[in-house]
Amino acid sequence: MSIQKLLIANRGEIALRIIRSAKKLNIKTVLACSESDINSLPAKSADEVIVIGKSRADDSYLDGKKIIDAALQSGAQAIHPGYGFLSENASFARAVLDAGLIFVGPSPQIIEQMGDKAIARDCAIKAGVPVVPGSNGEVISPVNATMFDRYLPFSCPLNTFVTDAVRFSPFHHH
Repeated sequence: MSIQKLLIANRGEIALRIIRSAKKLNIKTVLACSESDINSLPAKSADEVIVIGKSRADDSYLDGKKIIDAALQSGAQAIHPGYGFLSENASFARAVLDAGLIFVGPSPQIIEQMGDKAIARDCAIKAGVPVVPGSNGEVISPVNATMFDRYLPFSCPLNTFVTDAVRFSPFHHH
């Protein structure tokens, strides 16, 4: 399926760059925007504009259903999420595909893999991408972290999978 019309679900400079790129490819653009962005440069630059909600991101740019409905209403074949907002949301990417639209971005499966730091690191290593020295798998105890930390020439960030908070190891200082 070729893209004749693209819905952009973002704002500001990001949306403007996508609009400009699409126009260079002779693709019609539809900007899905909040009420507060209706007079923005991206809104003035797009071929069409659909207001998808109030100013709060929760009421507009983070509402996947409204974005998909806007794409279907406009006749767009694809949705470009830009950066941030729903661009890394596997459920949204899947819903776009389920609606019969093209998601301009990684597949839902890749988004899920890259959202898990251990899986993402393993994928990068398997693909031959250089990575910062780190553990081969989860570090499951403070004792393991202390032993691992001794071999690094720098303080080691520890990531907890439960809270996703980054903490810096106090164990080893050079």
